[in-house]
Amino acid sequence: MKPPPCVMVLVLDDHPSLRRNLLALLEDEGFEVMEAASGEEALQMVQHRRVDAVIVDIRLPGMNGNEFIVAAHAIRPALRFVIHTGAMDYILPDELRRLGLTDGSVFIKPVSDINALFSLLRGFNEDDTEEI
Repeated sequence: MKPPPCVMVLVLDDHPSLRRNLLALLEDEGFEVMEAASGEEALQMVQHRRVDAVIVDIRLPGMNGNEFIVAAHAIRPALRFVIHTGAMDYILPDELRRLGLTDGSVFIKPVSDINALFSLLRGFNEDDTEEI
């Protein structure tokens, strides 16, 4: 099952090999993809390009993933987020819960069920996105 063509996924991760692997898996599933190595770079992309969903690493140099999500949500409130972190003890902050993220939005690296991630992203259809 291919995702709707409108789903553009931005992968934000500072580790090039992890980012490339995730991009390849997403492309194989039919998603349109872009990548960013920092929160600051990703914010520029959110401001100037069509992005429907962002897969966000939390531990980033400079702006961390939580800060990125808050800033990106302020720019594009309809943007959807998936957290992809290696922090086994990560607890979703109340600030992000208020933005609509749930425990189901959090995936610990390495993802044990990649199909669950794909399914979540497939749910981000054009009814949930906004045009720039």
